[in-house]
Amino acid sequence: MESSNEANPADTAARVREVITAAGVSQREFARRIVMDPSKLSRSLSGTRRFTVAELARIADEARVDPGWLLGARPLEAEIEAPAPVAGGRPLQIVQETVRLVAEHGFHAVRVSDIARACATSTAAIHYHFPGRADLLEAAVRWCMDEDTARRATHLAEADDAAAELRQLIELQTPRTEQQRRQWKVWLDLWAEAARSTTVGRLHTEYYRQWRETVADVLRRGVDQGVFRSSVEPSAAAFALTALIDGLATQVLSVSRESFGSAADAMHAALVSYVDCTIAAP
Repeated sequence: MESSNEANPADTAARVREVITAAGVSQREFARRIVMDPSKLSRSLSGTRRFTVAELARIADEARVDPGWLLGARPLEAEIEAPAPVAGGRPLQIVQETVRLVAEHGFHAVRVSDIARACATSTAAIHYHFPGRADLLEAAVRWCMDEDTARRATHLAEADDAAAELRQLIELQTPRTEQQRRQWKVWLDLWAEAARSTTVGRLHTEYYRQWRETVADVLRRGVDQGVFRSSVEPSAAAFALTALIDGLATQVLSVSRESFGSAADAMHAALVSYVDCTIAAP
């Protein structure tokens, strides 16, 4: 059961709305910043769900306000006193370090004490923002997915047609950079979690469904634009292409660090060849 604050939830929700308005961002963007499920934020603001103490701590950290004010316990001050501020806020630092450690050591090898050491803080400070290890791992996975979705949206917006969009998606999924390889290592662990039907595994399954739909939408547009073959069935082609991407990326990650570059090039060339032979219009 989620722990919750004892203040009037309607008053707390109103104060959180003030914070979001002052931030000048959408509700979804604010949820991303505080590493919270957008649907949970929406339900909490509408009064059908209470904010947890940890969620309010992250909101206060992002907004630079006293958590007591969100609960109605104290009047609003101009800003809280926060020595040695962390770029992006302490919750974001915690989440990013968690992602790095999961990529390096594996999902089940990472302990809260490891994350605290990486953030140069205490385990109590970690639990202040994320009460349990499961909460922290779920937040880290959600942040990874949000970052990936935002990066894809930016690159797709720069493409001239569906063929260019598909080339952008292939480039983004080719693990050339350290960040891309780190993210792929996290995905590999998450597939195992999905097979076990854990909470983060189910989150990954839903995200993966959205990823395949993104590819299918690009293929559908390409058929309409005439840049892809009229015989292409978007859903089936997306299933095959994403499976090929997964298999090739797994092989790239299994080679030595010195061979990463050539292996990634080979993966990219194989994907482009596959698209040219089976999807692109002659």
